[in-house]
Amino acid sequence: MSAAAPRISPAGRILVWAAVGVVVGPFAPLVVQSLAFRWAWPDLLPGTWWWERRGASPVPLAWDYVLSPVSRVGEATLNTVGIGLAVALLALLVSLPAARVLARGRFRGKAAAELFVALPLLVPETAIGLALLMIAIRMGLAGSYAGVVLVHLVPTIPYAVRMLTAVWQGLDGTFEEQAAVLGATRAQVLRLVVLPMLLPGVLAAALFAFLVSTNLFLLTFLLGQGSIVTLPTLLFAKVAGGALDATAAGIALVAALPGLFALMAMDRLVREDVFERGFGG
Repeated sequence: MSAAAPRISPAGRILVWAAVGVVVGPFAPLVVQSLAFRWAWPDLLPGTWWWERRGASPVPLAWDYVLSPVSRVGEATLNTVGIGLAVALLALLVSLPAARVLARGRFRGKAAAELFVALPLLVPETAIGLALLMIAIRMGLAGSYAGVVLVHLVPTIPYAVRMLTAVWQGLDGTFEEQAAVLGATRAQVLRLVVLPMLLPGVLAAALFAFLVSTNLFLLTFLLGQGSIVTLPTLLFAKVAGGALDATAAGIALVAALPGLFALMAMDRLVREDVFERGFGG
């Protein structure tokens, strides 16, 4: 019989609910705004709710617009998710071997290499975007999906490399040696020993790269040249005038869905029993 879980103290419970409030709190006005028919300053709550005017609007104004083809929310969602998945995959392909070298290798200039990898996080995003835009125009990548994906790799790879470097450093190399001594080939060691142990960190790095990509506005706007619409660019176009109306609130809620679903999938996948079986075991 498993031991009972320790009870949380009242102070700990207050802290947990405070953390939940900080995370969920910003979404509450968006939900209220998306269900409002009229909400004017300085009223704390909508003066007219949607259900009070069902005769004039069978569907909430926000969701009537969001679900219509005119809003381009469907196109923006597909672009956001597709670009995010491509960026996450490419970031892993580049970062996983690079992180292994940084974690286990000893070579001259290693500190400088680590600094250069982190450099995109130190340089203003505007400077990076304008410089890459000039390169993309000369290469014919401006306004293309390939150009947007490649520019998204610039801020995502540093995060992925940092996370995967820590994962490689925490991996005990003796497991690989023991598998090799027992007769496993290099491919078997990689498939049955290394990858299952790295998988939680790899999924976390992929999730982080996906989340960063799905929230990039400026780089997408510059390299997309207005022809590639994503949820961040669509939302910015709605709130550029400084007003947050019901339709903007609906788009903001939709923009949060890719990250929410990714977190739910991550919670589902990253479980101890998934990794105990390994790959093909």
